[in-house]
Amino acid sequence: TPRLALSLRQVLARAVRGSLLAPLCLLAAMVLGCARGADRGPTEGSTITMLYPIDERGLGPVPGETSQFLVFMPLVAFTADGELEGRLARSWEHSPDFRTWTIHLRTDVRWQDGVPVTAHDMKFTLDLYRHPDVGWAPQDAYAVTVLDDSTYTIQYNRRSIGSPLDYWTIYLPKHLLEGLDPKDFADWEFWKRPIGNGPYRHVRTVPKTMIEVEASPDYYRGEPTIKRVVLKFGVASLTELVSGNVEAIININRTDLLKLEGDPRFQVHHYAFWVQETAVYWNQRFLPFEDPKVRRALSLAINRPELHKLINLPEGTPAFDVIFTEQQYRRGEIPEPLPHDREGAKRLLDEARWRDADGDGIRERDGAPFSFTMLIMKAAWTGATSREQAAVYIQDQLAEIGIEMNILSLDLMAGRERWRAGEFEAAIVTSMGGEPGHLARFSTDRATGHRYGTVASLLGQAATTLNPLEVDSLYRETWKVFQAELPITGLYPTLWTSVTHRRVRGLSSPYRADPAWYMDELWLEEPSE
Repeated sequence: TPRLALSLRQVLARAVRGSLLAPLCLLAAMVLGCARGADRGPTEGSTITMLYPIDERGLGPVPGETSQFLVFMPLVAFTADGELEGRLARSWEHSPDFRTWTIHLRTDVRWQDGVPVTAHDMKFTLDLYRHPDVGWAPQDAYAVTVLDDSTYTIQYNRRSIGSPLDYWTIYLPKHLLEGLDPKDFADWEFWKRPIGNGPYRHVRTVPKTMIEVEASPDYYRGEPTIKRVVLKFGVASLTELVSGNVEAIININRTDLLKLEGDPRFQVHHYAFWVQETAVYWNQRFLPFEDPKVRRALSLAINRPELHKLINLPEGTPAFDVIFTEQQYRRGEIPEPLPHDREGAKRLLDEARWRDADGDGIRERDGAPFSFTMLIMKAAWTGATSREQAAVYIQDQLAEIGIEMNILSLDLMAGRERWRAGEFEAAIVTSMGGEPGHLARFSTDRATGHRYGTVASLLGQAATTLNPLEVDSLYRETWKVFQAELPITGLYPTLWTSVTHRRVRGLSSPYRADPAWYMDELWLEEPSE
């Protein structure tokens, strides 16, 4: 069961006191690393094969691919307890408004061709990411200044990548890439044979088949215990795992997990992939959904804990009736959603004059039946299956209170067009959290028909402040509106799941559940019979 509890106050305190605490944390990490090696020791020839949904450029440059952390390091990474600890960064501090960060790098990290990693590499990378031909960050988002080889500052005009609270961004070798054209960034040959600074180094790529990496003896934390990692291209397949062709798969279809239930050969770990929220959006242009009493009744009618069991989410997965920040999600601060209350839903619908007058099982008002269509979008990724299952379940739940719900399943592109144009009555949508995504969905009435100026104003303020504590406070203000008006019925956050053979040891939910991300922390151990 994921323990979603990251203490931002502790993270911020560490940031403020970084110059004092980070060396102690790194010393502790070195001691633990030595102990780890002493306990198990490198096993010659130890290999893990992972089934991974990538291609020949799986070690970059696609943001969000955790396979890149085999070869490249971010500034920071999560501990098993959900705290941020240094990787490239050894310490850091920030201005009171969080707009200026000073970052002190480790001085014992080298690129895998022997060249030291310096602050010039950090500036080169961050400037490259905001180049108009790359576009990973707005051009005016920040400015980077090198103070010396191991120190630089980043000054923000708006929230963006690159601070020590950013555990996703990887950094690149200036001396190898500064002469390349950013227009060809996505197609650089470098991505197929990268020179990184992480725990593994590239060995070979077999087109349309696999990538092989090997443990780097010069990795600053010590040579990883697992000596060889093979990333076999392909989507999650239980057949590959059960047959022994791979030891690990990620982002498995949750329905497939049921087939592994009780199988002692495998272990399952869950992790949150960013903050993706799946919710029902009620289009308030559709007559029945204009009334907040009706929207509340529909939320009460859906048994969300039972839905979670149906789609095989781990116990304790939160549901929600509000929008929230990543920090609030990780700290477990999302307010409790409305409970399942079928009788309460019926009473509210009666009060709203939706009643089954003719006894046909469907409520009517002024002669019009309460019948609507739920839009869902089909896609190739595993979360789409959960949306389809959720729609069928909700259809059954609403039938119990006299509402007829039809399901319209469209391919992803057609569904998005309908969603963006507001041409739907209700829709189950999975979307990214965070201020930009929330602002796009709740600052206009194009999609869901809501007209909550207070929410738009608060989200606008949140988008312009860099202080995460202030952002959290602004989001808490929006909760009052969401809980009163219920423009959405939140179903579940997105959890990705990895399944590994039980001899793969060292993983834990929810922060170290992805074997590619934390391969240098893992080891192989033959299970006792």
